[in-house]
Order: sequence, then C-alpha cells, then structure tokens
Amino acid sequence: MNLGEYFELLINDYTLRTITLGTAVLGAICGMLGSFAVLRKQSLLGDAISHAALPGIALAFLITGVKDSNVLLLGALVSGLIGAFWIRGITTKTHLKSDTALGLVLSLFFGLGMLLLTYIQKQPNANQAGLDKYLFGQAATLVVQDVWIMVIVTAISLVIVLLFWKEFKLLLFDADYTKTLGFNTRFIDNLITFFIVLAIVIGLQTVGVVLMSAMLLAPAAAARQWTNRLSVMIGLAALFGAFSGVFGTAISATQRNLSTGPVIVLVASVFVLFSFLFSPGRGLVFRHLRFRKNRRELELKKTLYFMYNIAKDHEEISHPHAVKILNNFHGFTRATLQQLVDKDWVILDGSMWAITPKGYKEAQNLYSQNT
Repeated sequence: MNLGEYFELLINDYTLRTITLGTAVLGAICGMLGSFAVLRKQSLLGDAISHAALPGIALAFLITGVKDSNVLLLGALVSGLIGAFWIRGITTKTHLKSDTALGLVLSLFFGLGMLLLTYIQKQPNANQAGLDKYLFGQAATLVVQDVWIMVIVTAISLVIVLLFWKEFKLLLFDADYTKTLGFNTRFIDNLITFFIVLAIVIGLQTVGVVLMSAMLLAPAAAARQWTNRLSVMIGLAALFGAFSGVFGTAISATQRNLSTGPVIVLVASVFVLFSFLFSPGRGLVFRHLRFRKNRRELELKKTLYFMYNIAKDHEEISHPHAVKILNNFHGFTRATLQQLVDKDWVILDGSMWAITPKGYKEAQNLYSQNT
C-alpha cells in the first residue's frame, strides 16, 4: 500500500481512522505529562507504573470474569496508583534511593502480574483469550469509546495543568521554595503522579506494558533538547507524541506484519535521535560545530596576538593606528592569515603583512585581558 492509498483508506475506513485518532491523542497526552516525569528526574517511573498496572488488569478480570476494557483499565489504574505510592513510601520511610524503590516495585508487581496471567490462561474458560495484548499492545482493538476516553482524559489533564500551572512550575524547579510559600506540595505532587499514572493506563491497550514507558518519555526527551521553557517543552512534547502516533500508525498500516505499538515507539525514538543530533542549543552536531568554530576563533586570536607582540617591539611610526610592515612572517599557515584578512584584522601583500586599525584595536583588547 502506498501513501496515496493510505490517505484514501484513512478517509473511508472507520477502523483506521479510529486507530489513527486514538494513537495521536495518546501521543499528545503522553508527551504533555511525560514532560513532568522527565523534569522531575523520574524517567523510570513510567516503566515501574506500567509494569505495576499488570496485576490490576489480571485481578479485574478474575473478579468480574469479563474482558471489558474499561473494567480492566480501572483495575490497572488502581494497581498503578498503589505501585506509585509504594515507590514514594519506600523512598520516604526507608534509606533506599528512588532507583532501588522503582526496581523493587517494577519487579514485584510485574512478577505478580505474570503469575496471575499464567493462572488465568490455565483456567477452563475461553473468555480469557487476548489478555496478553496488554503486554505488547494491540492498537487494532481500539474503538470509538476508547478514543473518547482518551480525549476526555487529555482535556481534563490540560485543564488541570492550566489551573495549577504556577504550582506545578514551582514544584518542578524548587520544591523547598514552593513549600515556604505555603503551597501543599504533597497534594501537588500527588496530582502530577495521578495524571501520569492515568496517561500510562489509557495507553496500555495501544502500546502495552513493556513499551509504555518509552511512549511516555521519548516525546518529552526530544522536546527538552529544543527549549528551556516549560510551556514550549510541553507543547513540543505533545506535538512529537501526536506525530509519532500518526506516523507509526501510517507505517504499520502500509506495511504487512508490523505491530502498531512498537512502530509508534520507534518513530518516537527517531524524533529523539534527530533532536539529540540537530537541535540548535543542545544537538551534538551543532555543539561540535560550535566547538570547532570557537577553537578556530581562538587560533586566530592567538595568531593576531603573536603578530601584535612582534609589531609592538619594532619601530613605531607617527600614525597611532598604523604598524610598520614586517617581512617573512612564518609563524602560522597561510590559511590562518587569510582568515585574519577576511576579518579585516590584517593586510597581506605577498610575504608582507600589516595589522589594520581594526586588528590593532582587537589585539590591544587581547593584550589588556592578558596583563
């Protein structure tokens, strides 16, 4: 299937349109809320919570006996919140670090979830088939009701972010100062955590437990490379997440035997890689170019300073901005001297050179800085 056929199918096919809209909305909310996880240095929180949600799905099925996605995701939400608050309890009540708490909760809950899934699969009940889709995701099972839930959650999250914008911003960058201003930091922190858990839970059906943390963090990590402003970062992260969902769905739909969830994560990873390489402020390519430029600028100024030291030790003539031409300067390459000429710091005439008034002034500034 080529792109033209894909866009025609997108307009006419109800299922593909629903999946594309669902993954776009999921990417947007994950990017928006994932920004808070990245800035709070809780990148592994998404991984721990997504794995902690698995036993909730299994227990919800065991209790109700039905595979209704709303019921299963409600169980995942409860289990994910328990896991999140266990992590906080471990870090605040013990001497263990947050990475240890995340690893403990992740392994404990995921092990329990796999045990319950194995138990369910061995039950003489054909209704349990398909629960394993929550491990790796299955976007094809999305229906309009699921998309509406995503839209509602995204809208509520956006309203909460706007209402508590000042408090969230203060807590992210200076929690102690936030507390001194009289804000309830525990409530604000719990509010952020709750919506992060909610975003993870609604994405389990599409991306799955294993890859959900990448969906949460990749758009935010990419956006962080482009800006230092929180509002811009959240907007870019939502945009990157939405595009990842749309492009991932398009690639999966146009190629056979490609699962949608992993493709979406790979597309999000491409955004991250591109941002790491080419973002103007932090990108590796531009950083390397700036380093080379600064090193070359330093070499030029060293050359000019050396020439100035030669010039000032020789006979001066009456004009204060003129320096007598000296012969046979061999200290640096011809290319370096030509760049000095391009900057109007030096005049070249064959093997003869002279410092211009502009270069003389620049050299004097260098001289004053070194004395």
